[in-house]
Amino acid sequence: MKNVKKITGVLIIMFFLMGGFFSAQDRAIHPNQLPKTAKNFLSAHFKGIPVNSAIEDREIYGVDEYKVYLTNGMKMEFDSSGNWKEVDGKHQKIPYGFIPASVRNYSSKNFPNTYIIKIEKKRWSYKAELSNGLELEFDRNGNFTKIDD
Repeated sequence: MKNVKKITGVLIIMFFLMGGFFSAQDRAIHPNQLPKTAKNFLSAHFKGIPVNSAIEDREIYGVDEYKVYLTNGMKMEFDSSGNWKEVDGKHQKIPYGFIPASVRNYSSKNFPNTYIIKIEKKRWSYKAELSNGLELEFDRNGNFTKIDD
């Protein structure tokens, strides 16, 4: 019985050690190590705003996503290929050039005294947060679906 408890204890410890070995790891990278798509996005829409830090989020199967923090406080998330997933202006107006025209047009027409401070691109939808705190949701084609406040 004593040996069974010892073996069980060793197995539990090994399980946790292996779990730590196979878990996600974030690692700082140089901005030049970002995928070309992400670098092109940054140079096209955030020209002149230096990257403060870039983080590579690794999973067992490889890179899951990249997080980029700019010196002005803005944060971006990119998928493993470098396509933008989220842009967070941290309460600052974000550039509109990459935002689908229908999302831009709907928000500026219906909320003229506001601006987009954050946008998320999900598999089937977009979510845009406005400077007044409202969150607008759109389908993947950019058609307005609801206000989520």
